[in-house]
Amino acid sequence: MVPALDRLARSLADLIALVGELRGEQVGFRSLHEALDTTTPGGRLIFHVFAALAEFIRELIVEGTHEGLEAARDAGKRLGRPPALTAEQVRHARDLLTRPDNSVASIARLLGVSRSTIYKNVPELSGGRAALTAGKDPGAR
Repeated sequence: MVPALDRLARSLADLIALVGELRGEQVGFRSLHEALDTTTPGGRLIFHVFAALAEFIRELIVEGTHEGLEAARDAGKRLGRPPALTAEQVRHARDLLTRPDNSVASIARLLGVSRSTIYKNVPELSGGRAALTAGKDPGAR
């Protein structure tokens, strides 16, 4: 017994195979949402029709989602999670990192992000702090 057909298997072929295995073991199948019972010939017919419809609806939803994402990309929308730091915050972090008394952890706390976010947004850090100050005019700010 399952609450709905789409909770039992990911595809129509999987669903039919699973119900076929159950039938081979003399086990009936019932779906509460669709009110299906495969212990009767009519129930098996309705099961196959409903299973095909459930897969069709699932594929339509996936297709619509992909089309929506593509349309958003075409319209220039930025998809996904928003960046944790603005460009100004990244510049501020770089400036703070050039000062030896500031640690990555303290700058991360100041900006309200994790240390890994600082490392991700300031890739020069992978070469050490010296990479941040290399080429920078010591008198310039």
